[in-house]
Amino acid sequence: MRSVSDPARAAKLVGLLALAALVVAFPGLAPDPFILSVGVVIMSYAVLATSWNFVGGFTGYISLGHAAYSGLGGYATALLVVRADLNPWLALVLGGVVIAVLAVPIGVASLRVRGASFVIVSIALVLITLLVFQSWGDFTGGSNGLRVPRPFGPEVLRPEQHERFFYLHAALLAVALLCWWAIDRSRFGAGLKAIREDEDKAEALGVPTFTYKLVAFVVSAFFTALGGGLYALWFGFLDPIFQFSVLTGSYLVLMSLLGGVRSLFGPVLGALIVGYAVEYFKAQYGDTQLHLVALGVLLAAVVLFMPDGIIPALRDLLHRFRPRRASIREVSQAELAEQRRAGTVEEARR
Repeated sequence: MRSVSDPARAAKLVGLLALAALVVAFPGLAPDPFILSVGVVIMSYAVLATSWNFVGGFTGYISLGHAAYSGLGGYATALLVVRADLNPWLALVLGGVVIAVLAVPIGVASLRVRGASFVIVSIALVLITLLVFQSWGDFTGGSNGLRVPRPFGPEVLRPEQHERFFYLHAALLAVALLCWWAIDRSRFGAGLKAIREDEDKAEALGVPTFTYKLVAFVVSAFFTALGGGLYALWFGFLDPIFQFSVLTGSYLVLMSLLGGVRSLFGPVLGALIVGYAVEYFKAQYGDTQLHLVALGVLLAAVVLFMPDGIIPALRDLLHRFRPRRASIREVSQAELAEQRRAGTVEEARR
């Protein structure tokens, strides 16, 4: 057993180190600032999709309203910097904590429903926040938007800012992945997965389902708000129509489903594919809605041919081609002779 698991574990470690090396080297390999900025966008999507997966991957609750938490995180960070004159990094963390606290009553209200009702509630939350931040122009800037001071001085040029924010997003992604991995291997994670498979049976077995769901919901909102705040500091401008968009929540669902919601790196892979596709179609076809058509076709293909995502599909394919163990262990000639000798001695004793 050990000889089988050790090579697989070593291969995973090598793959993880290669992925980390690629992330570290990407800013130096990017041919121009535009490609580097696309890398920042994709890394931001990876943070948000991984944050969404705390709810979608563990509990099975599909939320289309996570754009509300990323938008609230962005505005909380920006307003703490602009109105309260806080340090940007302190504002980022404090904004995430504020949104996590705000997510508690929201979760208490929304997690009492399931299925399509939960999806509708999550969409309603996005629309409500959009109307509030559009109407409250004196404080949030309204439809005119809100400019966010960048945390670095004017001596840091735009390409250098892209590089720094790429690494900051990568660090936040690493923390979110580590947290997801720890929960996945804990008793708390086992309870969440029991909720995902059958919530009624999990509750009958003594799992505090509502408490578990609420904790996962708040953790997801916290990391989503941090991702939104970090994006606001990088982009430098907030528009409520863009920040509170149901389409952004749909992107997160598509990314996670595409890569695999039950795997650690599934949302990251989905963010890489979907994020690159979105930026490519926008660069090639401008403000047309062709990218929405392409993403719709991609989502339909995932649902039809890879309902569990790319990573689980590849894992099943590898298991199919892996040589199977024999049900009966092969016995060497020396072991067979020893068994016969032991049998002869036992008969002589009788």
